[in-house]
Amino acid sequence: MKPVDLILYNGNIQTQDDLFPKASAVAISDNRILDIGSDQKILSCTSKNTDIIDLEQKLVLPGFIDTHFHFYEWALNYDNIDFSRTLSFKEMEEIISKKASELGRGKWVLGQGFNESDWPENRIPDRADLDRAAPENPVCIWRSDLHLSVANSMALEITGIDSSCSDPEEGKIAKDASGRPTGVLRELASNLIRNVLPELSKKTVSENMQKAIKDAHRLGLTSIHDIRLMGGLDGAAALKAWQDLRNSNKLNIRCHVALPGEMTTQAVDLGLCTGFGDDILKIGFLKFFSDGGMGARTAWVTQAYLDAEYGMSLTAVKDIENAVLKADQAGLSVMVHAVGDRANKEIIDMFKRVESRGKSQCRIPHRIEHVQMILPEDLEKLSTLKNIAVSCQPNNLSIDISMIDACAGSRGKYAYNLKNILKTGIPLMLSSDAPVADPNPFAGIYSAVTRQRMNHTPKGGWYMEQALDVANAVRGYTITPAMATGVGESLGSIIKGKLADLIVLDQDIYTVNPGKIADTKVDLTVFNGNIVHE
Repeated sequence: MKPVDLILYNGNIQTQDDLFPKASAVAISDNRILDIGSDQKILSCTSKNTDIIDLEQKLVLPGFIDTHFHFYEWALNYDNIDFSRTLSFKEMEEIISKKASELGRGKWVLGQGFNESDWPENRIPDRADLDRAAPENPVCIWRSDLHLSVANSMALEITGIDSSCSDPEEGKIAKDASGRPTGVLRELASNLIRNVLPELSKKTVSENMQKAIKDAHRLGLTSIHDIRLMGGLDGAAALKAWQDLRNSNKLNIRCHVALPGEMTTQAVDLGLCTGFGDDILKIGFLKFFSDGGMGARTAWVTQAYLDAEYGMSLTAVKDIENAVLKADQAGLSVMVHAVGDRANKEIIDMFKRVESRGKSQCRIPHRIEHVQMILPEDLEKLSTLKNIAVSCQPNNLSIDISMIDACAGSRGKYAYNLKNILKTGIPLMLSSDAPVADPNPFAGIYSAVTRQRMNHTPKGGWYMEQALDVANAVRGYTITPAMATGVGESLGSIIKGKLADLIVLDQDIYTVNPGKIADTKVDLTVFNGNIVHE
């Protein structure tokens, strides 16, 4: 028998394997699970160099997999303002003013994560608001959904956005009655700002990504899918940054790196395929956008918003379909962002047409991302697809309740239909969409189970008929994404022979009051057989 490096015993191990669902001890050798079972059985494997940890009956789960995480973007913004816990418009202004003072005159003030729908003022800032907060600095801040940004006058001037500017393709520059830009930029219009921002050094990028990986371990994440933003600006840079970490042996998290849909032809010509790589770093999915976000009122819907029109189709469905057909025959799986009910209808119909064209060359199923609002008839069509998985973000639910109530009213019953999606039989993966929402998977499980904001409102939950139980929510972060993304033989459950990624929690989320699930802390994270957080 191989020498045992680590034994965890006296635990409550929920393996996520239906054939052997529970154990009390696990033995790890190198980066693999050597065996699981009773304390007596596993402790008998002890050798003189074995580290032994008494778990004191704590809950053990497989390391969590976040299948939709803008990780590269999250890391790059480590030094910028995080507005996710900002409680009012006034507080936002004060934070910007303080940051401008700290940075000094002329330096860019950047931030993201504001959610005006939960502020008492309930309004999006404009250039004048940001001018007051930081008159001597260029400022640009992004809404929590990243589908809308706001720039001040100095930032607009640097970027060249003025009354004469027309809307970029797949973007919208908001203007007042006189034709003057208000500072609000929707969808790809925000890239006009991104294009002029100073680049971070390679050293800073590497350091920030390593900090972010440590934070991921603290949250119980051992695998992530790094997802591209619309426009593909970060595609090559992100892949290079991940490769640099891997080549320098500093990559302590498993990652599928998504590619921008704009790179379809190049990826096919290079012979890339989804899943190419090793146990740590793999090529992920080609990412496409069919619409925007509900917060920006750019999600494509079948009935007009109560306070706007019908949103917008970003990439034409026919263009997405042509790219998917090309990728499908090259073994490149795709993920398509679809938020509004019209977008989901069109993308489901598109995938039905793709499946009708013949045998796919993709070993890993294609994906629909978000499925935030979907009608019953389209859920029925979704259930008939054979080569599809979906990735939904319950973390977003807790920050979207007020916004959806305001813009969709009673049609909110079609939003975040997690239970109905699960019933289709399509693999339901759960994820955070960070930095759009909190990357904490326990916040996601809490939201999926309680359907409440983090302050435990509304009382009794929001459309509770769509709530998941804890067991299915946990599976959405463990065995389901592993199986649906081609790594089920090595990840997603705690069984003999699999890679040793697992976490120990400070409370039992299966039995604790559901309102306390989001407070869960990770006591121990084991990645690739090594303790990386304790």
